[in-house]
This record gives sequence, structure tokens and C-alpha cells, in this order.
Amino acid sequence: MIPLKDAARSPKLPTAYRLVSLESVGSTMQEARKLAEEGAEDGTLVWAREQTAGRGRQGRDWESPRGNLYLTLILRPECAPAEAAQLGFAAAVAMGDAIGSVCPPLDVTYKWPNDVLMNSRKVAGILLESKSQSDGSLEWLLLGVGANVASFPKETAYPTTSLRFEGTPADVTEVDLLEAFGRHFLSWVSKWLDDGFGPLRAAWLRHAASRGEEIQVRLPQETLAGVFRDLDDDGRLLLELAGGERRTVAAGDVFPVES
Repeated sequence: MIPLKDAARSPKLPTAYRLVSLESVGSTMQEARKLAEEGAEDGTLVWAREQTAGRGRQGRDWESPRGNLYLTLILRPECAPAEAAQLGFAAAVAMGDAIGSVCPPLDVTYKWPNDVLMNSRKVAGILLESKSQSDGSLEWLLLGVGANVASFPKETAYPTTSLRFEGTPADVTEVDLLEAFGRHFLSWVSKWLDDGFGPLRAAWLRHAASRGEEIQVRLPQETLAGVFRDLDDDGRLLLELAGGERRTVAAGDVFPVES
């Protein structure tokens, strides 16, 4: 872990956040996990210029060169772990709003369960990790966010892109995106606390990728093909299989149907 060298470059965030700024770290998720175990407060945000051992879903490598955005938030909402997972949708919508505030008008959509797309290519991903207490209540939730600002990896299972590649001006940096994300995420969390998942679910669905289209959902033991119909009230995917059978999917990887 290497602390940020120049504090003057540090982002300006709302006072609800407690920023931990780093030049380089193995992964912001790993550092945030350590801080959470040590009792770090709700709203602690670990941000690094680069990661040397970044990870995505299911332990996949996440290329993390300088110029992109890497952060993990420590959250301690007073709710059940399953309900806290709805904050992943808040992060996705907040990232979409943040991109819209720093970029020219672009086609931003959300791919279930945790990706943000631009022109049907992944520009940001979200990773959730939680720890429950002995009584089943939530102790902490880690919300990891990575966004491609200046560059994007080429060899990936799902096509990727970056803000720069999509035409964002060169003077828009990862710091700008972090500041915008911080504002919008705080706004969506406040709405979620006041009004529940309904408004957040509706906002996500308005820009949902592939809704009404046939998709593949890859699960650990099988791959399902069907039409993405909706989200349920907990954020699970509602898939209509051939013959009209409905399946509710709590976790999986979504891909277009192979032609």
C-alpha cells in the first residue's frame, strides 16, 4: 500500500465520506476489508490510482492501470444482508448518472446484476462483499467499483470500452468521475433509505440492457437461455424460458445469446 503523494490532487467529496487515498494498492477491496474488520466507519471510501491485484466477480483478474477509477466503500446499513445487496443497483445507477454528468450524451445502460455499459460495452463493474454477525444481521458491506476512464482491457469475456474511447474529453479524469459518483451515490442511498427499493428498481429498469430480449445466464451448474422480463422486488432477474416457464435468478453472469 502506497499513500497518495500529492494531497492537493485528492477528490472533493461530500462530508458523509471518509476518504482513504492511495497511490497503489493490491486491491481497494482487500484494503477496505482490513479497515472494516478494524472498525472503520460507515462511508469510509478507499480510492487508489492503481491496483496491482484487482479482482472482479468470481475472483477474475481486473486490469487496473493508472487513469481509471478504483474504489471500495465500507457501508454499515441497518438492514438484512439480502436487502443491503440492493445497494449494488444504487451504485450502478449512480455511476450512470455520474457518467452523464461528466460526458457528452451517451448510451448508458445497466446489465444485470452489476455492470454499466456504454454502447453495449462494459465501462464499469460493481462487486459486493458482506459479513454477517452471529445473529444473521449485517456487520458490513463492501461495495467495490471499477470504471474504465482512460483505457480498457482488450481480452475479456464481455466487450469493454472506456470513457475516453467513447469520446469523453481528455481533461475529464478519474477524479472527476469519482467526485460525480460520490454525489450521485449519496443521493440514491438517501432515496433508498426513505422510499425503499421501488424508485431505485424503476430507475435501473428504465435503462436496463436487453430487457425483453433473449439472453444467456451462466450459473455454476448450468446455462439458462430465455427472455429477460423484469426484476422482482428484491432485484432478482425474472427470466422466461422456452415454453413459458419462469425462472427467478439471484446471481449469475449475463451474455447475449450466441448466434
